[in-house]
Amino acid sequence: QVQLVESGGGSVQAGGSLTLSCAVSGMRFSPACMGWFRQAPRNEREGVAFIDREGRTPYADSVKGRFTISKDNNKNTLYLQMHGLRPEDTNMYYCAASPYVSCGRDPNPSVFSNWGQGTQVTVSV
Repeated sequence: QVQLVESGGGSVQAGGSLTLSCAVSGMRFSPACMGWFRQAPRNEREGVAFIDREGRTPYADSVKGRFTISKDNNKNTLYLQMHGLRPEDTNMYYCAASPYVSCGRDPNPSVFSNWGQGTQVTVSV
């Protein structure tokens, strides 16, 4: 059974940094695409950053230059380094994996079959 477990969320002041981690277990092969989404209550789930098997990393325009996605295949862990955090980055952040469908430019949440439980990021002014 595939499991994704996020960690690293928390509360920071604007301008601060956090690094989210997503530990993956039970996946027998490297997924075509992994990434991070975020969602606030009553809002749609928004794609943040993604990474495919070839290492390509599409980002949402709102986080380009501030967030960096990476993965450690030896540790089966996905990361999201977040710098220059803003109050509008406050959200629940979810790790997701798409075993067979590649990331593309703007991945749709529907192609991701595996999700973590989420980790809260709160940025105060």
